[in-house]
Amino acid sequence: MVSESSPIPVQRIQHVEMCDIVKRFPGVLANSEVCFDVNSGEVHALLGENGAGKSTLMRQLYGLYQPDGGTIKIDGKPKTFHSPADAIRAGIGMIHQHFMLVPTLTVAQNVALGLRSSREPLLDLERVTGRIRELSEAYGINVEPQAYVWQLSVGEQQRVEIMKALYRGASVIILDEPTAVLIPQEVNDLFVTLRRMVKEGHALVFISHKLHEVMAISDRVTVLRDGKVIGTCKTAEVTRTELVKMMVGRELKQIEPRPLKPGPVSLAISQLHAMGDRGSEALRGVDLEIHAGEIVGLAGVSGNGQRELAECLAGIRKVSSGQVMLGNKEVTSATVNQRVEAGLAFIPEERMRDGAIREFSVEENIYLHDHAFAPYTHGIFLDFKTMAAHAKDLVREFAVKTPGLDTPLKNLSGGNIQKLIMARELSRHPEVLIAAQPTRGVDIGATEYIHQRLLAQREAGTAILLISEDLDETRSLSDRIAVMYEGKLIGIVERGQASVEQIGLMMAGIPLSEAMQSHG
Repeated sequence: MVSESSPIPVQRIQHVEMCDIVKRFPGVLANSEVCFDVNSGEVHALLGENGAGKSTLMRQLYGLYQPDGGTIKIDGKPKTFHSPADAIRAGIGMIHQHFMLVPTLTVAQNVALGLRSSREPLLDLERVTGRIRELSEAYGINVEPQAYVWQLSVGEQQRVEIMKALYRGASVIILDEPTAVLIPQEVNDLFVTLRRMVKEGHALVFISHKLHEVMAISDRVTVLRDGKVIGTCKTAEVTRTELVKMMVGRELKQIEPRPLKPGPVSLAISQLHAMGDRGSEALRGVDLEIHAGEIVGLAGVSGNGQRELAECLAGIRKVSSGQVMLGNKEVTSATVNQRVEAGLAFIPEERMRDGAIREFSVEENIYLHDHAFAPYTHGIFLDFKTMAAHAKDLVREFAVKTPGLDTPLKNLSGGNIQKLIMARELSRHPEVLIAAQPTRGVDIGATEYIHQRLLAQREAGTAILLISEDLDETRSLSDRIAVMYEGKLIGIVERGQASVEQIGLMMAGIPLSEAMQSHG
């Protein structure tokens, strides 16, 4: 096994090739004769919708899965990886979207975790710390070896993951959605690091759904669709429109909200305070008004109170103090049902936990709340014929792909589950819609559809609070953008008033006035 003091390999991997890779799961052909390669000194991006087979392909390269067919070659020689340990020994590392770190350990302890010490049975963390500092200087990765992981920002934790891969001598590094939880400044820092690694001869596989980032960082792009390679091309020779068409098989419509015609205030939040799950205060005096026919986007790094705010508004988290008004009705202490009857709709962040029941059918999930009300009941009896007809109409209107209304919800894709939840919530013609991470985990085609429905709801006069960690989504859909930091709204800007960099500064805790003076 690699020792704690192992050097960076002098002989780097020059070429990795995956030839005619086949991977099957029960009832699913995840990869169908896929060919993919990456060279030393390049970034090769892997694009595709959810379920296209990207992660499955890379998990085979990393040894998490074994191919059912095809060959993996390292510098022309066939290799078989039975586990990630085999891949790591061969010089291949993977940085997962959800970091594999122990929060209560230091950076040095996390880096050394699982490796054999040169002073067994004792640890040699001084040598580990020294090596981390050497690698930090060589690659421009600023990490403090003695800091505890729980003390680090998301961007700093990602640097620790990169450090782990480098420490283990990885020559080929797979990055799975590496920018999903980063603010713009952290993305820029990451790209500086990646370019330095490429310059040093590393081969990088970059998995992302953000086309502008792929265009900015990659040398080549391979697009997968339905488990097959649609094409591989040099990034400089392809446009974003062409890549989207390769991914979904058609061109996407341009999203452009019409000029705002706001109505009266539909949602008013005053000095809202609430506790988080860990016993500390998650919301610290939030003030916000949203008008009818307006989308307000709520931006912020995950964990700054966005989820708690949505839950307080939906009635599934208790408010410590403050006030919530839906139109002229106070609902601060109202139940979930009372808020629904007052005109509130909620698309939750955790759709399978808070928005649906996996084992129930498509039709049953549509009527989780409305089954007790007219026109679906006659006294104590349900009107199954009317319910089925309405469910059928909603499935057709919202383009939910399902074998039938009696299909268990768990058999649907993430995008279709999200569209079903949206169909249920919007069918009530709400005055206020809380949409928390409405496109998380759904593919680009479903994302386009969800965006169109949100804009249509805006046109219908609904006040919408859009909570999203995708800053591109927030900027493209919102009339105003409110930025949240450590449980407070740090500022609100009009559409087009602030740049990505300025919003990123606010997400990092810089007050609005200072952020607007930067990059001006």
